[in-house]
Amino acid sequence: MDMGIAGRTALVCAASKGLGRGCAEALAAEGVDVTIVARTEQTLEETAARIRASAGVEVKAVACDITTQTGRAAALAACPSPDILVNNAGGPPPGDFRKYTHEAWIAALEANMLTPIALIQATIDGMIARGFGRIVNITSSSVKAPIDVLGLSNGARSGLTGFVAGVARQVAATGVTINNLLPGAFDTDRIHATIVAQAKANHISEDEARARRIQTIPAGRLGTPEEFGRACAFLCSAHAGYITGQNWLIDGGAYPGTY
Repeated sequence: MDMGIAGRTALVCAASKGLGRGCAEALAAEGVDVTIVARTEQTLEETAARIRASAGVEVKAVACDITTQTGRAAALAACPSPDILVNNAGGPPPGDFRKYTHEAWIAALEANMLTPIALIQATIDGMIARGFGRIVNITSSSVKAPIDVLGLSNGARSGLTGFVAGVARQVAATGVTINNLLPGAFDTDRIHATIVAQAKANHISEDEARARRIQTIPAGRLGTPEEFGRACAFLCSAHAGYITGQNWLIDGGAYPGTY
């Protein structure tokens, strides 16, 4: 399927690896020029080179901390008027909620709630003026079913979800959509960290914790960044203009609810 977005521009955050990289690669494969952002310059530049070689589109790489005002300014200087914005940031560390400090909460909110909101504020009016915009926020399946060791993530991402629910409907008639992608267990560094934390909490080996996690997934496996990226590309496509304010759960069937 031709997604109808060739020639568009995208700003993709935390895109040097994992789910963000999967999204950047999928958009580039559709002919979208991408600006990718991450903290580690070497990894980011390597990813940018691979995308350029495989997709033949313009790829800009901005090494910065997107959770800071300085980082956001650098990203927006490189891509001031994106047609597509993919918000993503590393999740806060797992842990015991009793030990969360005020500083830990502020860091979680900055990364997983306030930074996406700031980038939406900075780019949405340009999208509205052009009559086309796609904003996708990578959140977490924990928005639907909280994960015990990820209290910081549960709270911060739920706050972003509530914000998006209202704003998406305010701009729905302008050609701009805002949606959230809720990943379950994907084969990334993030899931590895969660498995390590669960292994420690339950006094079992990491292999056993991983096996137990996979047993909870009807698909019988972890997801891949590539398939996640393709879902993102569809939400960003010309065919998805009637989808907005939604939380797309991509978890291999792990969530047991009907709704």
